[in-house]
Amino acid sequence: MSSSSLASPKGTPKVPDVEYDAAGPATAADDLPPGTLPAPPEDKHHSLHRGLSARQVSMIAIAGTIGTGLFLGTGRSLAQGGPASMLICYAIVGFIVYITLLLLGEMATQYPVAGSFNAYATRFFSPSYGFALSWNYWFNDAVSVASDLTAAQIVLEFWTNWNPWVISLLFWVFLVCVNGTHVSAYGELEYWLSFLKVTTIVVFIIVGILVNVGVNTEHQYIGGKYWHIPGAPFVGGFGGFAKVFVTASFAFGGTESLGITAGETKNPSRNMPRVVKFVFWRIILFYLLSILLIGLNVPWDYPNLSNKTTTTSPFTIVFKEIGSNVAASFMNTVILTSVLSAGNHALFAGTRVLYGLAVTSPQPQAPRIFGWTTKAGIPVPALLATSSVSILCFGSSFIGSGQLWSWLQNIVGVSNQIAWVSIGLASWRFRSAWVRQGRPLSELKFRAAWTWHWGPPFVVITTSALIIIQGWSSVIPHFSGVDFVSFYIEIPIMIVMYLIWLFVNRIPVIKSKLADIAGANDEVPPSPSTSTVALAPRRVRWFDLVDTSTVDLFKYEHHDSVDDLIEDQERERRLKGRSRWLWQLYYYMA
Repeated sequence: MSSSSLASPKGTPKVPDVEYDAAGPATAADDLPPGTLPAPPEDKHHSLHRGLSARQVSMIAIAGTIGTGLFLGTGRSLAQGGPASMLICYAIVGFIVYITLLLLGEMATQYPVAGSFNAYATRFFSPSYGFALSWNYWFNDAVSVASDLTAAQIVLEFWTNWNPWVISLLFWVFLVCVNGTHVSAYGELEYWLSFLKVTTIVVFIIVGILVNVGVNTEHQYIGGKYWHIPGAPFVGGFGGFAKVFVTASFAFGGTESLGITAGETKNPSRNMPRVVKFVFWRIILFYLLSILLIGLNVPWDYPNLSNKTTTTSPFTIVFKEIGSNVAASFMNTVILTSVLSAGNHALFAGTRVLYGLAVTSPQPQAPRIFGWTTKAGIPVPALLATSSVSILCFGSSFIGSGQLWSWLQNIVGVSNQIAWVSIGLASWRFRSAWVRQGRPLSELKFRAAWTWHWGPPFVVITTSALIIIQGWSSVIPHFSGVDFVSFYIEIPIMIVMYLIWLFVNRIPVIKSKLADIAGANDEVPPSPSTSTVALAPRRVRWFDLVDTSTVDLFKYEHHDSVDDLIEDQERERRLKGRSRWLWQLYYYMA
């Protein structure tokens, strides 16, 4: 367990209302209570609203992770790597993501802003890298919607093969309409969809144990038999083992998006640490137990488990093993709702990333139109732009749903890994700046103390290694151009985007230097000595690493509002009352 220190809101004086204009607060800082900083300006009619509770944020993080990666991706992992490779790879990636989640939690609690880790990479590491990362992650979310719509077609093949493009279109319209509602309505829908998924996984774990001990159509004890069939437990050697990493990364992708919800989370000082500490333990519990039971109950060479035309969910296979088609149909229905929930979550996250790009200060990184919101706080232009990319899913009608989903899964998985590396880099620089500027660690609202010295480099190094080795099978023993591109296309895209933004920001600098040189040449006759003196200090720097000694650590720092303080007081009152044990159970579960 991580040790953390949380800033206590108790005893904080009530902050008076402050009027803001374009230049800043109209109320002088002297009018505020001692030690209190004015909150950043907020236009409630043209910005995101803090309408998500801790209960909803927790379930949103689960919803974005427990979806196609678990219900369908495990079938591909089992077919490509075998039961042992799948269990080991998911455990390794799970631990990496847990450390990443702690690093993100520190920054998201201190600075709960729109754009999340993209904004942190821009602020603490490099603006050009943050620009490339933000656009890459937006593309990741947009492709995830396409991936989930394609997965919906695969799930529906359990019942029918009727016009998959029509089904994708209907689901696309549904997702756009849901994301066009108020954020609290979205959060409530995701909460109950996630609750259904969590309940189903608990049922699956029970059923999986029963199937393994003999409650199956063959009435035979299975045990570890499928770990000893030809080819198992490690299918495809090292290449098969390496392949599973990208599938596992696709499956665990979404946990980092809890930081994206930070800008719309109530009382982030209290709720974000709770979300970080509890959500992932629930996820890792569900994943590892489910994956162990899948490897025990489903052989890696099960017919149509994963091929170019289709992918079969191991969850449905296990439910079929108890001899009930009704149970299998129920499981498939839950998988379908999970796929839609994951697509809904990806569309929400992508929309917020694009919104964050448009409102980045001092210089927006996307057209300002994407920063426009309705009075309900819905960034409609960003929503429409993100949802339009999901047209990719319609390509499944021509190349096969299974093959398309496999490619999209690779792209999204690698993009998730790049996001984790970026969180590590941002945290590395953030912690360095905090120490270098002499701010006491006690001022951190949340701190994973046991990861303080090794956490960021561990995430950066291990995830970078995964990105490099997981495409092994696309090169050895035979080179596959399409697979190689799906594994590594994100890397050159990131480099190109980085250079574009760096060059765009350097154009005014270059023009200024050229003007200075021209002015100097007008005043002084050119000579070798004067030319050297004039040109030497005007060299343009082609990198923009943030200086940790000067970065502003107070900008956008969260300060509890009156509503936050009231909520904390109500919580403390409940935990001291007669029903405190019931409230403790409620807060732990919710």
